[in-house]
Amino acid sequence: MSMRLTCDVVVVGAGMVGAACALYASRAGLDVTVVDRGPVAGGTTGAGEGNLLVSDKEPGPELELALLSGRLWAELAAGAGLGAAFEYEPKGGLVVASTPEGLAALEEFAAGQRAAGVDALSVPADQLHSYEPYLAPAMAGGVYYPQDAQVMPTLAAAHLVRASGARLLTGRTVTEVLRGADGAVRGVRTDHGDLHAPAVVSAAGTWGGELAALAGVHLPVLPRRGFVLVTEPLPRRVRHKVYAADYVADVASDSAALQTSPVVEGTAAGPVLIGASRERVGFDRSFSLPAVRALAAGATRLFPFLADVRAMRTYLGFRPYMPDHLPAIGPDPRVPGLFHACGHEGAGIGLATGTGQLIAQALTAKTPDLDLTPFRPDRFPRAEEAS
Repeated sequence: MSMRLTCDVVVVGAGMVGAACALYASRAGLDVTVVDRGPVAGGTTGAGEGNLLVSDKEPGPELELALLSGRLWAELAAGAGLGAAFEYEPKGGLVVASTPEGLAALEEFAAGQRAAGVDALSVPADQLHSYEPYLAPAMAGGVYYPQDAQVMPTLAAAHLVRASGARLLTGRTVTEVLRGADGAVRGVRTDHGDLHAPAVVSAAGTWGGELAALAGVHLPVLPRRGFVLVTEPLPRRVRHKVYAADYVADVASDSAALQTSPVVEGTAAGPVLIGASRERVGFDRSFSLPAVRALAAGATRLFPFLADVRAMRTYLGFRPYMPDHLPAIGPDPRVPGLFHACGHEGAGIGLATGTGQLIAQALTAKTPDLDLTPFRPDRFPRAEEAS
């Protein structure tokens, strides 16, 4: 007996990437259901800063995805008042170097980005304070990236889900990926019943590996913990996203050890957000005083006035880390009807819109805007997955 379809596609995960997948799939004419065991933005999305960055990405597939996503974010922000609703700020990013050697490396990095389509403007040391008046003196120089932007991630996810018109089922845990006799996806089983569909999109973030396992395949997604410090509300003193040049190296690192590099930005609501730390400690949610102290010290090196500002709270999240630092996006050739949209590490907010569009194009058999080959979910040999 044929199975009655509940919808065309089930998106598992109501974070930023899942919200974007739902939006673009719905716009492509598909009937979409979003399911999550928690609330909207209850995982990594709710613990993020909302960065939409090109500045930290070297030329290659991830940068191409970031440029596509940036254009789509700008389109969304311009439509139906969404930009104000999710606090879209195209404020640009400023990357600074404290030494001549660091500046030379930064300039070399920026030159490669320019060749790939990034706007990257060199800023001599004597002009840095025209961008950031409160920046520490004696910096060697920097690079300004006008394409960098920011959103409030929880609001953005909620508004994109609402704009999609998709059914939203929260508080439901997926316990099984349903498959037919031919091995193809037939939907998902939850602790509140079955959802039938010929396509399932895994936008489960850090738990993307667990969801893949429910479908009988392996995806090496690992949690990478990060803390964010939040200050008391302030008048706007930090105009852009500002970070030290060594942040790029930390993002690309494979190290499991604690790494911190200062990232400072103001918000529309007033508090200053301070990152960034990363370490692989599993799903350990315990507070780390060394990590938070390192964040505070790094931030005050960039902006000395922060030494007199109170930190109101700190929060942590788990970035979905992949061994080659590229997300899994697109159909899984091992399971017909299974699509992956996870493993974006700390860039999921910024890369969500492009990911959603690529997934929608794959679901509807359209030619994707980008070559999906680098993002293939089956690109990892079993031995690497198990390590």
